[in-house]
Amino acid sequence: MGHREDLLVGAKRCLHEKGYARTTARDIVAASGTNLASIGYHYGSKEALMNAALFDAIGEFGDELERAMAADLDPDATPIQRFEAYWTRVLDSFAAHRQLWSATFEIFGQIDRVPAMRQLIADGLQQGREGWAMLLSGIDAAVEKEKAQAVGSFYQALLSGVLTQWLVDPERAPSGRDLADALRIISTSVATAEGAASA
Repeated sequence: MGHREDLLVGAKRCLHEKGYARTTARDIVAASGTNLASIGYHYGSKEALMNAALFDAIGEFGDELERAMAADLDPDATPIQRFEAYWTRVLDSFAAHRQLWSATFEIFGQIDRVPAMRQLIADGLQQGREGWAMLLSGIDAAVEKEKAQAVGSFYQALLSGVLTQWLVDPERAPSGRDLADALRIISTSVATAEGAASA
């Protein structure tokens, strides 16, 4: 590995250990075995390096979670069982990678002054929408674009809301089972109301 890759690995380590805002350039240098000049040479700034590290770490986490779900999920699971299992995994990841998830909120304050950051986040959200739709509902965005967008946006909103609750008040944040139970209640309520309206 060259210095560029070493810096990225070191910055990701710092994200996990110290979080986004508390990581200094010297922390990254110590974690990567490089030097301060390497940060400017390869990334332009510490901020750009940390942003790259954060997006890389989130991508790796998403891949890891998807592999784990594919390996562990019962192929005969119902959609609600798949939903509960997936959310249980996501919530476990919040505990295991708290600094990483917290860092995602820290960067939102930068999007107005870093247009490239806004675009990276927007692209990541769109990939997330499409991934959620496929993984949890079997909707392929290449085939059913509008349906995947709607369903994926729902899941993405749920992720942001649950993550916020977990970071602020983990003791009262919902579990995977709580979310599945809530979805059952809402689905039953909607079905009952629609049935009554069409009667």
